[in-house]
Amino acid sequence: MDTRESQTPEEELQHLKEVSQPEDYEHPEPDEDQPEAREPSRGLPWVLPLAIVVAVAVVGFLLVTGMSD
Repeated sequence: MDTRESQTPEEELQHLKEVSQPEDYEHPEPDEDQPEAREPSRGLPWVLPLAIVVAVAVVGFLLVTGMSD
């Protein structure tokens, strides 16, 4: 197990070369071809439209019930 904290000048130069290379979109990383890497995130994209619909329904309900008084 390598427990060195510092790198040799050659290792540092190699690391800088790897980091500074632009993204290769012609040949993606191997994991880009896996189905789970292509799936869209399952975040909460439906929350904003749902909140808008609920807010419009509440405002509409308040306007309708407020006019009948």
